[in-house]
Amino acid sequence: MVHCVRGFAGRTHKMPIGKSSFVWTTVVLLLAGLAALVGIVGTSFWLVERADSYFTEVLQARDARTSAVALRNSLQEMETGQRGFLLTGDEKYLEPYDAAYGKVLPDFERLDAVLKPYPQATEVMQRMRGTIETKMAELDETVRLRREGRVQEAVAIVRTDRGKAAMDEMRQVLNAVIDAADRRTAEGVDDQRSNTTALRWATIIGGIAIIVVVGGAVWTTVNYTRELATARAELEVLNRGLEVRVNERTQELMRANEEIQRFAYIVTHDLRAPLVNIMGFTSELDTTMATIQAYVLADGKEMSENEVRDARLAASEDLPEAIGFIRSSTRKMDGLINAILKISREGRRPLKPETIDLAQMLEATAAAVHHQVAETGGEIVVDADVPPIVSDRLSLDQSFGNLIDNAVKYRHPDRPVKVTVRARREIAGRVRIDVIDNGRGIGNEDRDRVFDLFRRAGTQDQPGEGIGLAYVRTLVRNLGGEVTLASQPGVGTTFTVVIPADITTVNRSYAA
Repeated sequence: MVHCVRGFAGRTHKMPIGKSSFVWTTVVLLLAGLAALVGIVGTSFWLVERADSYFTEVLQARDARTSAVALRNSLQEMETGQRGFLLTGDEKYLEPYDAAYGKVLPDFERLDAVLKPYPQATEVMQRMRGTIETKMAELDETVRLRREGRVQEAVAIVRTDRGKAAMDEMRQVLNAVIDAADRRTAEGVDDQRSNTTALRWATIIGGIAIIVVVGGAVWTTVNYTRELATARAELEVLNRGLEVRVNERTQELMRANEEIQRFAYIVTHDLRAPLVNIMGFTSELDTTMATIQAYVLADGKEMSENEVRDARLAASEDLPEAIGFIRSSTRKMDGLINAILKISREGRRPLKPETIDLAQMLEATAAAVHHQVAETGGEIVVDADVPPIVSDRLSLDQSFGNLIDNAVKYRHPDRPVKVTVRARREIAGRVRIDVIDNGRGIGNEDRDRVFDLFRRAGTQDQPGEGIGLAYVRTLVRNLGGEVTLASQPGVGTTFTVVIPADITTVNRSYAA
C-alpha cells in the first residue's frame, strides 16, 4: 500500500498556471479593470463638469448679448421717436418713444446684473448709467420744448451734439459687449467641441482598457480551466491505475493476514496441548494431596507439635492455594487461547456475500443497546444514507456490535451517552461508517495499540480481555476494508470503518 502511494506521488502534473499565479493574475486584472473604470468615471465626471462650465459661460454670454442688444434697440427707438417728433410735431412718433423709454432702465439693470461677475465691467457700467441718465434727460427736455412750441430751443439742444456723443459712447460700449459675447459664444462652442472630442477619446481608451482587462481575465480563466480539466483527466487515469494497485496491495495484505492467522492457529493449537496436560496433572495432584493429608494427619508417627502444625498448614492451606492458583491460571490461559483461536478462525472463515440494507442492519445493532443508553438519559442516532451493499452480514454485525458496545461501555461518567452512527458512500466503490461517541476518549499513547490483541487503554474499570478491537480489525480486514480511530480524551472517540460496497469484486480480484 505504501509503495502504491509513493508511485502515485512520483507522477506529478506540472501546471503552467498555478493556483497562486491564477489568483494573483486575477487580482491584478481586476485591479487594472477597476483602475480603468475609475479613470473613465473620473474623466467623464471632469469633462461633464467642464461642459457644464462652458455651457454656463455660453448662457451668460448669450444673456449679456441679448441684454445689450435690447438696451441698444431701446435707446435707438427713443432717439428715432424724438427726432420724428421734433421734425413733425406729430404725437404718433412719441408712441415708440414712450414704449422704449419704459424699457431702457430695466434693460440696463439686466445687463448690469449679467456683467456683475466681471470686475472689469463695473466702472464701465457705472459711467454708462450716468450717460443713459444724461441722454434720457436730454431727450425729455427736447420733447418737452417741442410740445411747448419752442422748436428752436429744442433744435439748439440737439445741435450741441451732447446727445449724439452720449449715444455714440453707449453704442460703443454696447457693441463691445455684443462683440465680447459673440467671441465668448464662439469660444464656448469650440470648447464644447473639444470637450466632446476628449470625452469620446476617454470613452474609447477606457473601453479598450476594459476590453483588454476582461479579455485577459477570460483568457487566464479559460487557460486555467483547460489545464484543470487536463489535470483532472490525468488524475482520473492515475486514480484508475491507483485503484488497481490498491486492490493488488489489498489482496497481498489479505494473504499476509491469512498467513499470520494460520501461524497463530498453529501456535495456539500447540500451546493448548500442554495446558490440557497441566490441567490433568493438577487434578491428579489434587487427588494425591488427599492421600498425603490423610497420612500427615495420622497419629501413627511421632512428630513435634511445630512439624505437625506446619504439615497440617501446608496440607490444608498452602497446597490447595497453590493448586487453585495453577488451576485459575490455566483457565485464564485457556480463555486467551480460545480468543486467539476465535480470531484466527474468523480470519479464515469463508465470507458469505449477500445484499444488505446497511441502515436497517445498523439500526438493529443500535437497538440491542438502546436500553443501556436509555438508562443514562442518552441517545443513539443512526444516519445511513447509502444504497444496499453486498457484504458478509455476520462480520458486519459483530464488528459494529463491538464498536457500539464499547461506546456504551466506556462512557463518560459525567454525561449521558450519545452515540452517532453515520454511513456515507465514498469514491472508488467504498462505504465509510463512522461510530462517534462522547465517551472518555483514548489517549495519544494508546491509539496505535488498542487494536493489538490483549491490549486495553485507560482505566481498567470494565470487564474484558482486550480482544474486542483486535477482533473487529480482523473482521474488517477480512472484508477488504480498514478500521481507524480519532479521539480526544475527555471529549469522545470516532471509529471509522471503510469497506468495499461489494465484496464480490474484492473476492474476484483476490481469486485472480
